Amino acid sequence: MNYRTLGRTGLRISEIGYGAWGIGKSGWVGASDDQSLQALRRSIELGLNFIDTALGYGDGHSEKLVGQVVREQKAQGKDIYVATKIPPKNGQWPARAGVPADETFTAEHVIACTERSLGHLGLETIDVQQFHVWSDEWVGQGSWLEGIQKLKEQGKIRHFGVSINDHQPENAIKLIETGVVDTVQVIYNLFDQSPEDQLLPACEKHHVGVIVRVALDEGGLTGKVTPETTFEEGDFRNHYFRDDRKQEVYNRVQKIAAELGVSLEEMPEIALRYVLSHPAVSTVIPGMRTVRNVERNMPVGDGRGLSAEQVAKLKSHRWIRNFYQ
Repeated sequence: MNYRTLGRTGLRISEIGYGAWGIGKSGWVGASDDQSLQALRRSIELGLNFIDTALGYGDGHSEKLVGQVVREQKAQGKDIYVATKIPPKNGQWPARAGVPADETFTAEHVIACTERSLGHLGLETIDVQQFHVWSDEWVGQGSWLEGIQKLKEQGKIRHFGVSINDHQPENAIKLIETGVVDTVQVIYNLFDQSPEDQLLPACEKHHVGVIVRVALDEGGLTGKVTPETTFEEGDFRNHYFRDDRKQEVYNRVQKIAAELGVSLEEMPEIALRYVLSHPAVSTVIPGMRTVRNVERNMPVGDGRGLSAEQVAKLKSHRWIRNFYQ
């Protein structure tokens, strides 16, 4: 496993991190706690040391599983870094324009949610506490920053980050320029390459760590979502891949594989390596609910990325759209 520095935090984290939404039993259907715990433990055996979760993932269920494993590892002398997220007070995902900061993140809300997360995790300190949505309109607004500063002073959080709204990578540039944010989490993948335009250069300039989510396009870039694929009732992917979207995604993935001369089975590796080929990226956090997926993804974090020729070929497959809507 190769390790990269998470921006100005100085933390050395694994190129492949663990995205823990899928084990929270909200949104993604079918996770078994036993399988989830096995997958977490196996990923750590293979060199992973960074886990991203959120208070909103199963109302703390994901945090409890993560905390259980992290405490086990700490007892064995291993440092596993945990990032979690504070949900917006008004329950609006993504953040909407024109909504004041104090409707989403007050100092009191920031502190109360952090205390809840610490209770679920069973830890004294959160390595990276993030806002689960963000709007650059909130820079200089409201009391949220006071809450963050107080938590840092009390040693309850080490670093502060934001999870940028779906497909809005420019909607954090202003915050990055203030110097108050340590990390950003963003959707970045073979299809949505838009963070390369402004966000990633800004993060490099200001030494802000970059956590990449949805590198596999919620499974679309694995080559395993075909026109015949079905998902369990209640799984958010029924909405994400509705209508003719499965066919469209499958066609595009086949074109990518053909152009690179690889099989569909190699597409998860290609997709992860594409993201890791950008120097601004600190880690990518695929959801890995099974040991099988862990063992497939972990070897990709070897520091090699893709060749310049392969990266150049993939630029033509940029396809920005919002399937969450």
